[in-house]
Amino acid sequence: MDNKVPQQINDIVGDNVKKLAQLFPSAVKDGEVDFEALKEELGQYEEVGSEKYELTWAGKKNAKRIAQEDVIGRTLKFIPEDSKEADTTENLYIEGDNLEVLKLLRQNYYGAIKMIYIDPPYNTGNDFIYNDSFEMEQEESDIAEGVRNEVGERYIVNTKSDNRYHANWMNMIYPRLMIAKDLLTDDGAIFISIDDNEIDNVLKICNEIFGEINYVAIFPWRKRTAKSDVPYGISQDFEWILCYAKTTNFKCSIDGKERKYFTTEDFPEKPWRIHDLTKQTTASERPNSFFTIKNPKNGSEYPANPNRTWAITQETFEQYYQDNRIVFPGDYSFLNISKPALRYWKEDDMRKAGDNFGKIAVSTKLPDDIGMSQDGTKEITNLFSGKIFPFPKPTSLVKFLCKICTGKDDIILDFFSGSSTTAQSVMELNYEDNANRKFIMIQLSELLDKSSEAHKLGYINLCQLGKERIRRAGDKIKSEHPEADIDIGFKVFRTADTNIKWNSLMDMGQVDMNQLEYTPDLVDFMPDANDVDVVYELMLRQRDVALSETLEQLSDIGSRTYLYASSYLVCMETQITEEMVGKLAELDPLPIKFIFRDSAFKDDIALKDETFRRLKALIEKNAGTNKPTYTVEFI
Repeated sequence: MDNKVPQQINDIVGDNVKKLAQLFPSAVKDGEVDFEALKEELGQYEEVGSEKYELTWAGKKNAKRIAQEDVIGRTLKFIPEDSKEADTTENLYIEGDNLEVLKLLRQNYYGAIKMIYIDPPYNTGNDFIYNDSFEMEQEESDIAEGVRNEVGERYIVNTKSDNRYHANWMNMIYPRLMIAKDLLTDDGAIFISIDDNEIDNVLKICNEIFGEINYVAIFPWRKRTAKSDVPYGISQDFEWILCYAKTTNFKCSIDGKERKYFTTEDFPEKPWRIHDLTKQTTASERPNSFFTIKNPKNGSEYPANPNRTWAITQETFEQYYQDNRIVFPGDYSFLNISKPALRYWKEDDMRKAGDNFGKIAVSTKLPDDIGMSQDGTKEITNLFSGKIFPFPKPTSLVKFLCKICTGKDDIILDFFSGSSTTAQSVMELNYEDNANRKFIMIQLSELLDKSSEAHKLGYINLCQLGKERIRRAGDKIKSEHPEADIDIGFKVFRTADTNIKWNSLMDMGQVDMNQLEYTPDLVDFMPDANDVDVVYELMLRQRDVALSETLEQLSDIGSRTYLYASSYLVCMETQITEEMVGKLAELDPLPIKFIFRDSAFKDDIALKDETFRRLKALIEKNAGTNKPTYTVEFI
C-alpha cells in the first residue's frame, strides 16, 4: 500500500487513447494503439499517399506536442488580498500565461464549461506578444523590443517583418484551442472574435481541432461607422465572430417575442393567437385564394393582392366566418388592430414544443443595437472616468452571445480576458434574467505602456486593470439595483512554482529521520509554502472540483487539517495519532478522499497501514453499489 498523490496533473495522450478505445476497441490493445487496425476500422487498407489535404505551417508539430505536454512544477496560488467576497463567490480571475493556466485547470473543469468567448490578439503587427525562450543579457533591451511579465518571463512583439509572422500566431493559438476543447461541455461552444488578418487560418485550425461538422456560423460584427484611411480605399468596418461547437449536441436559440394568447367566448378552453390572413404567394400560384373578402357587418371590402393572396380559399373563409375566427379591423378593440389587413384566430401549435416553446433560431445578422467599439470604449470610460483602455468589446455583444447559448447556472470562460468585458457582461446578464452564471477570466500580467492613461492612474499591468473593472462594474450594478441578488465577487489566483517536494527526499535517502521533529515541513514542502496553497495545489489534481469551493479548517481535529468542498480532507499535521484517525473516521458526512503526509507517520508503518485500510473501508461502505473513485492518498 503506497497510494501517492500524483505529481502529474494531466494525461492528455492517455485520455485520447481511452476515447479512441471507446470508438474502436479493436484498435487499442493493452493501452497501445494498433495503427494498422485503426486504418482498417476507417476503411483504409492501403497507405495514404504522401500528398494529402492538410493544414501545415512551420512549428505545427511542436505546437501539437506542447498541447499534449503536462505542466510540471507549477501551480495556482490563491491571492486573497486581490479577491472580492472570496468566501461566497463562484467566479475566478486567474493571472498567468493562458496555455499554462488552461492545463492547470483541465482536471478540475474537464467538460464543465458551457461557453468560451475569446478576443485574442488579431496579429496586426503590434498587438500580439508571445513567450520567447531566448535569453538576452540586458533587461533594457527586452523592454525596448518587447515586454516582460511580472515574474520575468520574456514576451516579444510579433512584427510583420518576422519571416514567421503568421506561423508564430498559429503556434500560439493552436495548443490553446486544443486544451479549450477539452474544457467544453458536450453541448458547449466557443466564440472567437477575429478580424481579416487571421480569419482564414483560425477557420482552418478550428476545422481541424473541432471538426468541420461542428462549425456553427460566422457572425459579422460591425465595429464602427466612421471611415478610416486604409490601403485600396476600402474601410474595414466589420470583424467576425466564429462559432464552433464541441459536438452536434450544441443548440443555439433565443427567446422569441412573447406571444399574446387570448380565450374568447367562442374558444374558452384553448390558447389562440392572431395570425395574418395573407400569404406570400401570387394570384397565378393560388388562383382559388385570389378573391375579394366582404365584411358582412359593415359592407367593407378587402380585395386580395395579386402578389400576396389570402392564406385560405373563399370556401374556407366562409367556414371561418361562421366560426367567428375572422378578425376585421376594429374587432376586439384590445388588440389595437388598425391597419386594413385581415387576421384570424389560430390555435398555437408552439405549445406542443415543450422546453423549446417560444425559442427561435438565431440569425448571423446581429441585432441592430448590439453595439460597436465606441460603445465598449464609452462603458469602460464611464467606469473609470477617463479613456483608460482602447476599444474593448461592448458588453451588449458578449451578453448577446451568452444569452443565445447558456443557461442560468452555466460557466463562461474567457482566456484572453483583457479588460474583463466578459466578466462585466456575465454579471449584468445575471441581473437582467435573474441567473447565476459563473465566469472564469484568464489574463497574462502584461505590463502596460508607461505612457498609457491606465499606467498614469497607477495600473501597472493589464490584470490590475481587469480586476478593478470587475470590482467597479459589480459595485455599479449593486448601487443601481440594491435588490439584485447576484454574485459580484471573484477569487484571484496566480500561476506560481510548486509548493510540494514531489521528488521526495525521503525516497532518495537524503533525510535524517531524527531531524524531522525540527524541520518537518522542509521534508514535504518548499520553503515559505503555506497550508492553503498546498491544499489548492492538491485540488488541481482532482477531476470535477471547482476552485471556487469552500475551504474550512477542522480545528477540533488539528490545527492543520482542512476540508475542501465538504468532500476532500487534507491533513497536514506533522504527526498522526490513533486518536486523530478515530476522529477522522467519525466525520459525518464522510469525505470521499483523505490526503496525509507520509512523513507525519514517522516510522510507524503499522499505523499508516491501519489508517489506510480503515478509512478506505469506510469510503467503500459509504459508496454503496457505486464504485468509489477516491480513497486515501499520501504526499
